[in-house]
Amino acid sequence: MRGQAPVRCIPFAKTAMNEKLLGDLSARLAEMAAHNPAKELEKNFRGLLSSAFARMELVSREEYDVQVQVLARAREKLAALEARIAELEARAGK
Repeated sequence: MRGQAPVRCIPFAKTAMNEKLLGDLSARLAEMAAHNPAKELEKNFRGLLSSAFARMELVSREEYDVQVQVLARAREKLAALEARIAELEARAGK
């Protein structure tokens, strides 16, 4: 069989040792994952950001959208009033 790598036989003792090493390694990794400081950091960052945003007195998207609508109506009324004033001034000027 050309082009194929030869099959290597691994002695049983090495295989058992590798399995033990892999078992120990996986147990240590599982223990580290259980005591992962990243989860604690994420919780602390969330708390920090929440308090920072609360101090900034930000509004929700819903409140913002309502205010955009209120402003649009106010602009329409202002434009109508300006047109009415211009019309009254034009009449008074004649």
